[in-house]
Amino acid sequence: MKVACVGGGPAGLYLSILLKRQDPAHDITVYERNPEGSTYGWGVTYWRGMLDRFHEHDPESARALDQNSVRWSDGVAHVRDETTRHHGDQGFGIGRHRLLEILADRARSLGVRLEFEHEITPDSLPAGADLIVAADGVHSALRTRHADRFGTRLTAGRNRYIWLGTSKVFDAFTFSFVETDHGWIWAYGYGYGADRSTCVVECAPDTWTGLGLDRANEADGLALLEKLFARVLDGHPLIGRTVADGSSPWLTFRTLTNSAWHHGNLVLIGDAAHTTHYSIGAGTTLALEDAIALAGALGECADLPQALARYERERRAGLLPVQSAARYSARWYENLPRYIGLPPEQMFALLGQRHSPLLPHIPPRLYHRLDRAAGRLAALRRFKRWLGPRLARTVHARALASRE
Repeated sequence: MKVACVGGGPAGLYLSILLKRQDPAHDITVYERNPEGSTYGWGVTYWRGMLDRFHEHDPESARALDQNSVRWSDGVAHVRDETTRHHGDQGFGIGRHRLLEILADRARSLGVRLEFEHEITPDSLPAGADLIVAADGVHSALRTRHADRFGTRLTAGRNRYIWLGTSKVFDAFTFSFVETDHGWIWAYGYGYGADRSTCVVECAPDTWTGLGLDRANEADGLALLEKLFARVLDGHPLIGRTVADGSSPWLTFRTLTNSAWHHGNLVLIGDAAHTTHYSIGAGTTLALEDAIALAGALGECADLPQALARYERERRAGLLPVQSAARYSARWYENLPRYIGLPPEQMFALLGQRHSPLLPHIPPRLYHRLDRAAGRLAALRRFKRWLGPRLARTVHARALASRE
């Protein structure tokens, strides 16, 4: 099969690796419009489950990923002058540049052609390709050409946010909530290397304009944010990314959905197919899971339309709970005043429950009490399941001893 993958991000590169591992005879080319080594963004996150799937599908790239990632298992929340820390699942961070480097090297080693600085448009599609993969991101030109067939829909969020880097290395997934005269502003921080972390700052529109962030130049904006988050930055600077076209680096998140994911021999993958709010940290993982599902469908279905239909069914079904969680997570932050007055431990607990569809409809303090009661009941049930077999063995042993 001849495959043209348009876009050299994680989804496109990993798909090319999986297809080459399935059948080295596949003719696969990845086209990327930017020069090699140039990428946006700072670090990306993923979780233990994704690393396990990497080991299952391509152990070599999994080992490289594991060796180049940093780890954390705690979450820390700073609210005003108070701090609370919770232990949780193991998370991983890796620089986006390093992730792409690992995947590109692995793809080349398998015989995939990588063509950088080669932009593909709807009018210049590679000739003779059996399959064209649109992995060209949320602004996908290939999807836009057939937007009516894909049923593309974009929904804008309310809050403003900005992606930044910092030389402060966070030892846990860190949240910082700061109250200003114009409302609350907050940051999410996580390490992704020995000397770097990602820091995403978010606030409501009125806070953004009230603080003057809508009018500040890059240097002044960073200086203000460094002052606001001085407590967690420990004197380290924030690092911006100058936007080439001069537009504001502050964004509103846009949730993208499509009612169809394939048209003819063109298939969508990663951000070209869907986006989920950054607050659940799943964007890269979902893109890689798309690649796994598409490669699996192509490997098991000889008929291309059947394979693409199977891929679409599987991933759309898998995304439903994640997209729901992302919507509720975004709304939690948009309704932050509802929760920020709670004691920090309760607020952090509900931050962890922000994906719940019930939370917006139950008073926060009542929800917290109900959640704790449910947790104690679940713990009691686990203890009983653990204790039952041990009691049975003890009774059985005593019965045998009495017979002797």
